[in-house]
Amino acid sequence: MRYKLLGKSGLRVSELCLGTMTFGETWGWGASKEKSQAQFDYFAEQGGNFVDTSVNYTDGTAEHFLGEFLKADRDRFVVATKYTLTQPDSTDPNSGGNSRKSMHRAVERSLQRLQTDYLDILYLHVWDYLTPVEEVMLGLEQLVHSGKVLYIAISDSPAYIVAEANTLAELRGWPRFIGLQIPYSLIRRDPERELLPMARHWDMAVMPWGVIGGGLLTGKYTEDSGEPTRYNREDTENRLTEQRRAVIAAVKSVAEEVGCSMAQVAINWVRQQQHASMIPILGARTLAHLQDNMQALEWSLSGEHLARLDEASQIELGFPHDFAPNNPYIFGATRPLIDDHRGGRR
Repeated sequence: MRYKLLGKSGLRVSELCLGTMTFGETWGWGASKEKSQAQFDYFAEQGGNFVDTSVNYTDGTAEHFLGEFLKADRDRFVVATKYTLTQPDSTDPNSGGNSRKSMHRAVERSLQRLQTDYLDILYLHVWDYLTPVEEVMLGLEQLVHSGKVLYIAISDSPAYIVAEANTLAELRGWPRFIGLQIPYSLIRRDPERELLPMARHWDMAVMPWGVIGGGLLTGKYTEDSGEPTRYNREDTENRLTEQRRAVIAAVKSVAEEVGCSMAQVAINWVRQQQHASMIPILGARTLAHLQDNMQALEWSLSGEHLARLDEASQIELGFPHDFAPNNPYIFGATRPLIDDHRGGRR
């Protein structure tokens, strides 16, 4: 295992992050405590130190399990949790959302469940489109000042909100977001339009979830069994489209050439993207799946493989991405002589 700095900070985290949304069976699926422990122990044995959870995962079971697993060596691990979400049937309007009240309640609950007196990272989980940005950033600053939270990050929120929050934080001398958690994969490249350029501009690490496309990129769901699933119903975002079938075929072809699983190909495509510092989140239901996924660290995709996968999965970036590049009214005749000092494939 190698380690990376998490965004614009000195915090050192493993190049893969262990997701715990599968820890617990209270949602009708997931892993038992024993199986969750096996995953956690294996990840730690391989040098992994970055673990992701949330106050609402499996109705709190994930944090309870993780608290038990961490007791032997809490300080070795970088523990990230999230606040915002609540139970769908809650009648308390302040039990969720981004307010300071929701933030305070969630943090106290997480500290208790995780059996710790500090959180390495606290994420705002989802933007609620209601709470003032200043209220959020002031609340997070006070948590950092108290020592209950060391770093802050944000998940599943619009780029303009993240940019406003970081700008406000810098102007006020408050902590700013050092990480961004978003869905990103070969079948979901829309973050390339705004979120990934924003993260790069602000020197934020990106923790992509759903890197194997909800299982689609493993090749398990390409055949239609005739039974209604989230992969063949027209009203689901994971439904199989013709383009997604083409992407799956490309992933399968590369996997056969390399001699590895399709999941490893999908993970390495995300891991090798240069849009920002990428730290994929691995969420598995079994130890065998986690072991296979982590073998992606043992090899890398070639430039030719990356190009084939890019071509199969490409999307239209649209305006303004297709407006400024090579525009003679911006660069004159010198455009071919200008190097992109930021590097990376574009």
